Amino acid sequence: MVQSVQRAVHILRELASAGPRLGVTELAARIGVSKPTVHALLRTLEAEGLVRQERETNKYLLGSGLLRLGNAYLETQELRSRTLPWADALAERTGEAVWVAVLDNDRYVLVVHHVLRRGSGVQILELGASIPWNTCALGKAIVAFLPQQEQEALLQGELARLTGQSVADPGTLSAQLEEVRRVGYAQEDQESVLGEAAIASPVFERHGYLAGAIGIVGPVERLLADDRQQYAVAVREVATLLSRELGAGRGVAWQARPENSAPPLP
Repeated sequence: MVQSVQRAVHILRELASAGPRLGVTELAARIGVSKPTVHALLRTLEAEGLVRQERETNKYLLGSGLLRLGNAYLETQELRSRTLPWADALAERTGEAVWVAVLDNDRYVLVVHHVLRRGSGVQILELGASIPWNTCALGKAIVAFLPQQEQEALLQGELARLTGQSVADPGTLSAQLEEVRRVGYAQEDQESVLGEAAIASPVFERHGYLAGAIGIVGPVERLLADDRQQYAVAVREVATLLSRELGAGRGVAWQARPENSAPPLP
């Protein structure tokens, strides 16, 4: 590990999570290094366009260079590029917003594609959003099919609470993951945003490796109504067909077992 690079990354993460504006003193305290060191790192990051200094406060914010890097990542994200027509079809079939996500930095899922809900009011594009895995259907759909050791590490680690509905008990989450493996989809009931629900299924690629998850997000009164099974079936079918296109082979993708790092598909 190169220490200076690691510290620069820590600065960017602090600005992303604790910002948007932080000064040299605040950043030095947060990452545990001297102010001169932080100042030198900030000047370097600023020269590369990754941070910028606000004239009025002299505090630092994230720079536009990160957006270019983020867009470059999305353009090379195979799951996102191969998902585009499937996500559109799922949105048309269900009438709900569609999210596609991958596991990012262990404890979070990263939204790499978002199809807005058809004919609805004001909506926020969540592309690039980072969500704690235990608070969303996408995260549970992914973690349920990780190798057992990785799954246990996540259950024993920090479990976030975004709303009063968030599930942060390892035992309860473990039971939920087992149910996901049985039925092939996960659901979320206002665990990340009050009033919203979600249903998601895992997506696999070549040799049965886990690629990510695809799901729908919408008002809880629609997605978790008595007839919600139609939504679950739609999400699961699209995830299975997408998995085949990615090279996972024919059969039921969610029958893969988490104890294998590369579970074979039937």
